[in-house]
Amino acid sequence: MKTAICPGSFDPVTYGHIDIIKRAAKIFDKVIVGVLVNVEKKPWFTIEERTDLLKKTVGDIPNVEIEGFDGLLVDFAAERNADVIVKGLRAVSDFEYEFQMALTNSKLNNNIETVFLTTSAENMYLSSSIVKQVGLLGGDIAPFVPECVRDEILQRIGKLNQ
Repeated sequence: MKTAICPGSFDPVTYGHIDIIKRAAKIFDKVIVGVLVNVEKKPWFTIEERTDLLKKTVGDIPNVEIEGFDGLLVDFAAERNADVIVKGLRAVSDFEYEFQMALTNSKLNNNIETVFLTTSAENMYLSSSIVKQVGLLGGDIAPFVPECVRDEILQRIGKLNQ
C-alpha cells in the first residue's frame, strides 16, 4: 500500500490545495494531509482550526486523513510509514524552492520520495496569502475557497477590524 503525505500550512485551505489533495487521492492508496506548524509564518488560524477546515472540505474522501504536525516533514512521513511526499507546484518559483526542499528531505531520509503535481490552470495564481489579502481589502473570495472556509475568513477579518 502506497501512502503519501500532502503537507502544507493551509492557512486557509484553497481550491488549489483541494485540487492537489483530490488528485493525490486518485494516485495513492492513502493520503495524509499534514497540517504543519510553520515557524516562519504568522497564521490566521490555529492548527486545530485549519485541520477542522480541511476535514470539512476533503474529509469525505475515503482514503484521506488529516493530521497536524510539528517538526521535520520527513520525520512525520516516516512515523506514518509514508513512501511519498506530494507537493503542488504553481509556478517556476515554486519549483526552485520545492526542489531544494526535496533534495534536503532526500538527504535526511532517502526512503521517502517527493512527487510534484502541477496545479490546474485555473488555480495557478492562487495562494492562501492572496485569498487573505483580497478578503482584507473587501474583495469577493468566493471563487477561491469553499463556502465554509469563506465564512471563517470573513469572521476572522471581522475580528481583525474591531
